[in-house]
Amino acid sequence: MTRPQHPNRRAVLAAALPLATAAWLPAGARAAAWPDKPVRIVIPFASGGTADQVARLLAAELQPRLGQPVVVEARAGANGIIGADAVAKSAPDGHTLLLHSSAHAINASLYKKLPFDTEKAFAPVAPVVAPGAFVLVVHPSLPVNNLRELVEHARAHPGAVGYGSAGVGNGLHLAGEMLAQMTGIELLHVPYKGAAPIVNDLVGGQIQMMFNSPMAVQTFVREGKLRAIAQTGARRMPALPDVPTFAESGVPGLAGYEATSWYGLYAPAGTPADVVARLNAETVRAMNQPEVMNRLAVLGTGALPPTTPEQFGAFTRAEVERYAGVIRAARLSLDAG
Repeated sequence: MTRPQHPNRRAVLAAALPLATAAWLPAGARAAAWPDKPVRIVIPFASGGTADQVARLLAAELQPRLGQPVVVEARAGANGIIGADAVAKSAPDGHTLLLHSSAHAINASLYKKLPFDTEKAFAPVAPVVAPGAFVLVVHPSLPVNNLRELVEHARAHPGAVGYGSAGVGNGLHLAGEMLAQMTGIELLHVPYKGAAPIVNDLVGGQIQMMFNSPMAVQTFVREGKLRAIAQTGARRMPALPDVPTFAESGVPGLAGYEATSWYGLYAPAGTPADVVARLNAETVRAMNQPEVMNRLAVLGTGALPPTTPEQFGAFTRAEVERYAGVIRAARLSLDAG
């Protein structure tokens, strides 16, 4: 009768040791093992736009630090919902990330039903571009030179002042909605399919005003084809130092007004905290490099302050709540399907 062969005790211990060691590795050591394959940054918009340019700046800085290729993939559609959903359903291992804009916070209330829970489906990582203000510009034919005069003119001519935006519910639209709601004036919203045609129509006098990035309008302002009357951030932008903020304009009812555009990095919910922490540190370091900041200066943004994933999560939730109030008051609703 043949005796059963029992494994050698030394062999069993040798096989078990690596598993036991890995289980007891400190968080920092586990993070050091990540990434072990290429990292993918999904942008939920078309290639070539601002989100794409920002993502490629970040990828170029992260790749040598992470020791793996960092690729940018555009998954456009439904105002950023399609790309965000793809990341939400990805493996939470730190190899698939989402670079989204302030539309991420807007979509949470704008759409009747999303395929994911904006708060629960993602692990906030870090801001990528600090909040940048819009500038409010008007056609020179509009008889106003500052924000106070604009509000008075709009109050005297309800619904006659038309402003363009890149579509219902986008940041440029909601900036106008906030102005109207907080001052009690009535503005005519004219939605466009994209931001470029708005500038052309404003310069041509087909509409009277718009909110946009300083990069999009500063040439026309310098040439006198448009008049910049206010900017929507808490502080003046270096690109337009002579243009006052809404707060500085002294218009009653506008205390606390702020409309900004920002970009942030998210991972699927369940991504290990140590991986998120490393991504956070590397992202803030990367986007604060002088050459990167110089490239981003045209967006009217400044340096990224040290921000933990928890702080960025709190910022995202605050933005969701802020826009939710504006969207409810304006009775806006879109179908995600």
